Amino acid sequence: MSELKILHNPRCSKSRQTLQLLQDKGYTPEVIEYLKTPIDKMQIANIIELLGFSSARQLMRKGEDAYKEQDLAKEENEAALIQAMVNTPKLIERPIVLANSKAAIGRPPESVLDIL
Repeated sequence: MSELKILHNPRCSKSRQTLQLLQDKGYTPEVIEYLKTPIDKMQIANIIELLGFSSARQLMRKGEDAYKEQDLAKEENEAALIQAMVNTPKLIERPIVLANSKAAIGRPPESVLDIL
């Protein structure tokens, strides 16, 4: 099996459920607590591509206060949206599982099983 990673926030119930699901299925993913170990622009751009998203906005948590405070709803520049996620990692949707040169968001947690 290829490398298996989860971008994880232990305070998020969906993230915890997704990690537990992977472990219950016998997987031992590399856990990346992206709020403690932020990911860079290239990694975010790669995840957007692997998810098949047409815009960085699709990877963003639009309900976060930081999204509103930074007035990101009006931002049209993709590089600026990615930079906002670098600067404020809690804007990144979670959890994200990376495996087999694919990515999936664990909402619901079972959706990540398709890429394993």
